[in-house]
Amino acid sequence: MEEAKRIRQLPPYLFARIEKVIEQAKAEGVDVISLGIGDPDRPTPDHIIDKLCEQAHNPANHRYPSSVGMISYREAVAHYYKNRFGVELDPKIEAVTLIGSKEGIAHISFCYLDPGDVALIPDPGYPVYGIGALLSGAESFVMPLKAENGFLPDLDAIPAEIARRAKLMFINYPNNPTGAVADDSFYHKVIAFAREYDIIVCHDAAYQDITFDGYCPPSFMEYPGAKEVGIEFGSCSKSYNMTGWRLGWAVGNPRVIEALGRIKSNIDSGCFQAVQYAGIAALTGPQECTCEMSEVYRERRDIIINGLNHIGWNLAKPKAAIYIWVPVPKGYTSISFAEYIFKKTGVVITPGNGYGEYGEGYFRIALTVEKERMIEAIDRIKDKVGHVEF
Repeated sequence: MEEAKRIRQLPPYLFARIEKVIEQAKAEGVDVISLGIGDPDRPTPDHIIDKLCEQAHNPANHRYPSSVGMISYREAVAHYYKNRFGVELDPKIEAVTLIGSKEGIAHISFCYLDPGDVALIPDPGYPVYGIGALLSGAESFVMPLKAENGFLPDLDAIPAEIARRAKLMFINYPNNPTGAVADDSFYHKVIAFAREYDIIVCHDAAYQDITFDGYCPPSFMEYPGAKEVGIEFGSCSKSYNMTGWRLGWAVGNPRVIEALGRIKSNIDSGCFQAVQYAGIAALTGPQECTCEMSEVYRERRDIIINGLNHIGWNLAKPKAAIYIWVPVPKGYTSISFAEYIFKKTGVVITPGNGYGEYGEGYFRIALTVEKERMIEAIDRIKDKVGHVEF
């Protein structure tokens, strides 16, 4: 029973490995504090749950849904973009429903990449960007995200021969895992680059509602020419604490949206309509819940930043997302430091090289446990690690 080559090439998924380590440690009686996985710990807001319960009792929702999503849900996505960013979208042709943005990010590579084609992949970055390219038989060209560039890719460093073979470029701001944000000049440069080389830009905007200190990240769709060259992936997961619900969207270029919808119609049978109705309640209902969660994450961010800076780090406070990207101390690799911390303290941190070659030398902390446990995690690190040097 030999597996296909594409499956044999797949690495074990990073968070599946972390979950196994946590399960084993808990079975051995370790009081584990997991700062490793970016899964919101607060419940989904009540008005969203209430809508799901109401619609789950409606027999009309028990049949196959449309693979591209209910038009009313896509209208809600368009409403969100109009209210949030001032962006006009035609929900009929410029939006498609996704079973979580992860699904669409993986499937877009099947729409456009053939063997010999290239996908431009940020590194460090969400592993699914490169996995989609690998499964489609294409090549990945790494765009390093370095601290000296504000964790933005240097488009000028991409060789022209690579750019000419590239079909897709993945970008993600606010960024996972670094927490970096992008400015107007970056997006203008991306659009010009995509036009020059006929590349489809895929912007992953999963964290655009988790912001701090008055910062408001833009949508890629706000910029002139963005719809001509690309799409944006959005998600209810982080904004509304709906990770398990599996609901997202893609918006933008109609041809790209149609292609993504076409492959979905041949692979999946769409998202349960009751969940889409809950998504409508999330996107068109009161938005105070996202502001409240941002404040929760800001408080946790400050606990981590202040605590680590107290023992030798010199970290700036990120403006958005739910992660802290931290350099490892002198004498450690990403993995050896993560293992040391876990062995000494029972605190799980994610080694940076799990996000790619250029993640080496860093670890990621997710702000997804209550502040009391976060304070305890910092206290354990202070007690067992002490002052660090770089």
